[in-house]
Amino acid sequence: MHLHSNIIGEGQPFIILHGFLGMGDNWKTLAKQFSGLGFQVHLVDQRNHGRSFHDSEFNYDVLAADLKAYCSHHNLQNIVLLGHSMGGKTAMLFAALYPEIVSKLIVADISPRFYPVHHDAILEGLSSLNFEEITSRKQAEEQLSKYVQDVGTRQFLLKNIYRLSSSVLGLRINLKALKTNVSEVGEALSSTLNFQKDTLFLRGDKSEYISDQDGPLIKHQFPTAVVKTISNAGHWLHAENPVEFFHNVRVFIT
Repeated sequence: MHLHSNIIGEGQPFIILHGFLGMGDNWKTLAKQFSGLGFQVHLVDQRNHGRSFHDSEFNYDVLAADLKAYCSHHNLQNIVLLGHSMGGKTAMLFAALYPEIVSKLIVADISPRFYPVHHDAILEGLSSLNFEEITSRKQAEEQLSKYVQDVGTRQFLLKNIYRLSSSVLGLRINLKALKTNVSEVGEALSSTLNFQKDTLFLRGDKSEYISDQDGPLIKHQFPTAVVKTISNAGHWLHAENPVEFFHNVRVFIT
């Protein structure tokens, strides 16, 4: 089983990995900009997300193995690898395991450390969507609003809804597997993992995902890492300040 992807442009391969409950298409606007710099951008859906396959197993080991199989299938070498949040941890692990494939690593708003589970309300809200009664996105948002107050987060989650038929909605994500394995998302990466090549960490100035205290850990595992802060941005820094995000990545990869 191979991961689904949307491939944009031609040139050096540039893989982008989305975060938890996201999908590759969340990055389409930035992908078009990166392709304009001479890259072939691969917007990959990780397992149990987007249009990729569903499986009961879900942890960073299998996510990294999925990506290795994807690179082998598409014969990708010398890749630029960017991962956001959960995708950032997949990217860190993959780069440490397969440094011969990765030329540069970009990690968006996540560090290698442990994070406690904090998606309870979101998962409860998604679980409450009864598509025997809910027939429109508006109704779905009204139901989600009982669990998720932030409008932007609701809009992000609603992108997972699609039409099974003209009158029936469904979720693209494998909600059962993600709920069962949600604790895996916050697991720390092994402290023995190490990646020596060029690495850029980007953090949002309003986000707490990468703190000043994470600096020594990042440097220990990624000795060449540079940490940059994106202004006026929280955890979804690529969506909240795409201009500054693109600028920092462009400078790093060119």
